Amino acid sequence: MMLYTLKGKVIKGDGYGKKLGFPTVNLKTDLKGLPSSGVYAGIGILDGKEYKAGIVLGPNEKVEAHIIGYSGDAYGKEVILNINKFLRAYKDFENEEELIEQIKKDIEVCSQA
Repeated sequence: MMLYTLKGKVIKGDGYGKKLGFPTVNLKTDLKGLPSSGVYAGIGILDGKEYKAGIVLGPNEKVEAHIIGYSGDAYGKEVILNINKFLRAYKDFENEEELIEQIKKDIEVCSQA
């Protein structure tokens, strides 16, 4: 079941996902009325191929996704994100270790969704 589709160009983010070991594509989008902030399972389409993806809709219309199994350079490319399933609300973590543990759990769910 598809909830929402986003399309946009991949822009340079802050590099935080990569630093944690989970590189993400950050989308430039001017869409308003996105679904609630949170973590979603979905599909990322990049270079004409479909990948399972963990998608984060953060505060201030921030959109980023970990494209599972993609290791190329996506900067400047168009990506389509199909958001399929809400996993959890967006939240701040006490420390990076807690965040990394949660990301691992999220990716596990996304890879099976």
